[in-house]
Amino acid sequence: MAKLYSFNMITLNGLFEGPTPWSIEWHTVDQEFNDFAIAQLETIGALIFGRTTYEGMAAYWPSPEGIQDDPQIARMMNAMPKIVVSSTLERADWSNTRVIANNLADEITRLKKESDKDVAVFGSANLLGSLTKLGLVDEHRLLLSPIVLERGTPLFQGIDGQLKLNLLESRTFKNGNVLLRYAVTA
Repeated sequence: MAKLYSFNMITLNGLFEGPTPWSIEWHTVDQEFNDFAIAQLETIGALIFGRTTYEGMAAYWPSPEGIQDDPQIARMMNAMPKIVVSSTLERADWSNTRVIANNLADEITRLKKESDKDVAVFGSANLLGSLTKLGLVDEHRLLLSPIVLERGTPLFQGIDGQLKLNLLESRTFKNGNVLLRYAVTA
């Protein structure tokens, strides 16, 4: 069975975006990160997004800007099977995307069973909270950026009590980012 993991860039104080949606200008992206992102995308069989993250990704990756800035990543993101979890989105126009509105636990469990590769959630803090509560997330991959923001949106929302994690890997990037991979423990 495939693993479901989240991948997010976060600040030192646990924010995944600044004070407004898509306020991510603080992300530090360079060739080392792009190489990492490509290697990570090669291991993914499907991506899962909440509506807000989906709309931002769908606006960027198929666009001329996305294709010009990161052609290999854009090609992979555009070809990847994608799922949007939303009760309000009526249709998804980005290639290889389907919308699910009901039976989240059943749909994601089936996807994990059927996938030959891992399944990943990018961004999508609200959805990530729901998936975590349902016990469907196996691993969290956090790219810790060396910055603190005064205000913003915390990544882990709606988590009841504690979420216990076991460190699997840490990796320091030359630009100061640190990748932390944590397995969710029972």
